[in-house]
Amino acid sequence: MNPGRARLLPGLVLTAIASGCVLPPREAFHPSPMSAAPLGLTAPSVAPAADAWWQAFDDAQLDALIVRALADNPSLAQAAARLREAVAQTEAAQSALRPKASFSASALRQRAPDNYVIPPPLAGREFWMGQIGASLSWDLDFWGKQADAVTQARDSAQAAALESDDARLLLAAALIQAYVDLYRADALADIAEQSQQQRQHILDLTHQRVAAGLDTRLELREAESELPQARVDLAAARAQAGLAVHELAMLSGQGAEAYAGIGRPQLHLDAVLPLPVQLPLNLLARRPDVLAARARIDAADAQRRALRAAFYPDVSLHALIGVAAFGLNDLFEAGARGYGAGPVISLPLFDAGKLRAQYRGREAALDDAVDAYNDTVLQAVRQSADQLTRIEALSAERVDQQATLSAAEDGYRIAEVRYRAGLAAYLSVLSAETQVLTARRQSVQIDADLALARVNLLLALGGSFDPGAGAPMALAAKSSP
Repeated sequence: MNPGRARLLPGLVLTAIASGCVLPPREAFHPSPMSAAPLGLTAPSVAPAADAWWQAFDDAQLDALIVRALADNPSLAQAAARLREAVAQTEAAQSALRPKASFSASALRQRAPDNYVIPPPLAGREFWMGQIGASLSWDLDFWGKQADAVTQARDSAQAAALESDDARLLLAAALIQAYVDLYRADALADIAEQSQQQRQHILDLTHQRVAAGLDTRLELREAESELPQARVDLAAARAQAGLAVHELAMLSGQGAEAYAGIGRPQLHLDAVLPLPVQLPLNLLARRPDVLAARARIDAADAQRRALRAAFYPDVSLHALIGVAAFGLNDLFEAGARGYGAGPVISLPLFDAGKLRAQYRGREAALDDAVDAYNDTVLQAVRQSADQLTRIEALSAERVDQQATLSAAEDGYRIAEVRYRAGLAAYLSVLSAETQVLTARRQSVQIDADLALARVNLLLALGGSFDPGAGAPMALAAKSSP
């Protein structure tokens, strides 16, 4: 062959390969993540709450339940397991950027066929085939595929760490919700007991008035019918308290053996919590679920870039050295040695559309991650705004309800005195008592709802989560290659 043509042959081969290889698709348009600017976040930034912010309620039992829940709850254990898995995947992805070495040795007893093309002394006889070798390989990652895989794994681990923090906030919220429900049920049970005592008192008084000829059997039967209703209300309140106890035990990682040990809450519902009156500027930077959703976008984008790099040639360096021989006695002779080194290039030529389909799937996953982030952002703003509105409304209702309750209790006392003196009918006492019970129940409901709204607002703003000092930052530092 002509020497000049021989030099052109490798270039022609590479040109033919390139013309037939799988080409990457065009970059598609992707939605953009929402920013804080158009969302109405105008108030000054809010600082994280204290780590044990729930201690402001001054209830030792609540403190113990939350501490136990944060240590033993299975949902948190699941989040921690997912985080460990994500960290392990990050470490595995980082290993692809480093050289790899392997060692192998084998000794195989075999019989060669009679007509096998090997030295005549071995044809048709049994012998040992020995081999010892070591190899070294290193992916040069020209197109950044492995680096993007590391970025994807690291961002996924970051998201898992943030989701673990969010799980802690959600668990604290659920436990405090159940604890306030127990407080509410106990308070309603107290009202039902008071109602039962009042109705028993009125029934006794009615018996006296009937005996004195001041009332008839009709008033007596009306008074008797109200007493069972008070017992029904008491039973319902105690049932609600039992359900709250069951939920508290479950949330704190305990079973039925803990039910008897959960006593009546001693909450100070007016506890001062660090709450703003408007949506703060750093709302989206304070919520771990928002930050986790953003990390998922970065992970999906890195995975898309890594798959795009799969359309280009992989270049790696390989080296090997070892010995091999027919018969173990010759394995360490000088002639048994062998070695080699050089680059290895691989390029996809035809895959029936597999790479393109996988790439389109990664683009769809990126769009899904962006949409999920935007939905999380809108949910965060709505949740925070809802709680601000709820606190404002409940605070105003509480003032009016206190006035309503005071007036209803005065009216009941007056109605009872008039009924005792024979100046009013039993119906007026019953009506006044109904207004008192309704006002008392409503007061309990408003107080409990207001406490929950404060807690929910605190948690909607990120609670005690500090993005500058939490596990995600420590994880990022640990995972740096």
